[in-house]
Amino acid sequence: MIHIATIYWNTARWIAPQHAYLRQHVKSDFRVYAWLNNIPDARTDSFYYSCSEPVTPHAVKLNLLADIILASTHRQDDLLIFIDGDAFPIGDIETLIRNKLATTELVAVQRLENNGDLQPHPCFCATTVGFWRKIKGDWKEGYRWKNKNGQDVTDVGANLLGQLNQLGIKWSPLLRSNRVDPHPLFFGIYADAVYHHDAGFRKGECRVDTVNLQPKPGDHLLAKLIPGYKRVLRQKAKAKVDEVVAKNDELSEQIYQKILQNPQFYRQFI
Repeated sequence: MIHIATIYWNTARWIAPQHAYLRQHVKSDFRVYAWLNNIPDARTDSFYYSCSEPVTPHAVKLNLLADIILASTHRQDDLLIFIDGDAFPIGDIETLIRNKLATTELVAVQRLENNGDLQPHPCFCATTVGFWRKIKGDWKEGYRWKNKNGQDVTDVGANLLGQLNQLGIKWSPLLRSNRVDPHPLFFGIYADAVYHHDAGFRKGECRVDTVNLQPKPGDHLLAKLIPGYKRVLRQKAKAKVDEVVAKNDELSEQIYQKILQNPQFYRQFI
């Protein structure tokens, strides 16, 4: 049995596409356990378990879903998959998982393109029930690493990375494999087997965009010398961010419509 934990936020629009791709690419029996935040009209008949409690932290919801899955099975070799609500398999993911787990304990997306993030990312992560139970897996932030700019950072999945490092446990990263990149972070293909939209439940703002919109070194000096210049800088930065987010949102909607219209939409990226 395969147990799949997923989360939807504020909209049910990703439920049908995700389930269609799961049915197409997961051949074994599977159960979907879902957290439905602020989606009162969502149909729940396609879920083995669903919850709509108003819990906010993403990592907490993932941990709670994992607890529910562990309580539902005693089979240590059952597969446990975490997947974002706007992500889904586009290839033979089950074979990929089983091949990877033959030599490592966990397989997950690693988003090096997000300023050098090192942690297993919950947009897609797979392991066994037994391993997750053994390490008492934790998706919360806390453990820190240095990004490609040398800054200490943490994010969802950080504590899981810390657990793996502390225990000396090897895991298999799934890396971005886009041949065509409509955006450096969003709309990613991983190991030619998983698609992650990434802008499905939020505005299209991300670090890889905004890091290039920061004030130049000379701007800080001018802000000290010229009254009101700091406010002007903030206004310019906000205008630039708003422009980038609007473009990302427009592209996100265009690609979402392609997902609905063409089951092979992802081939434009590979």
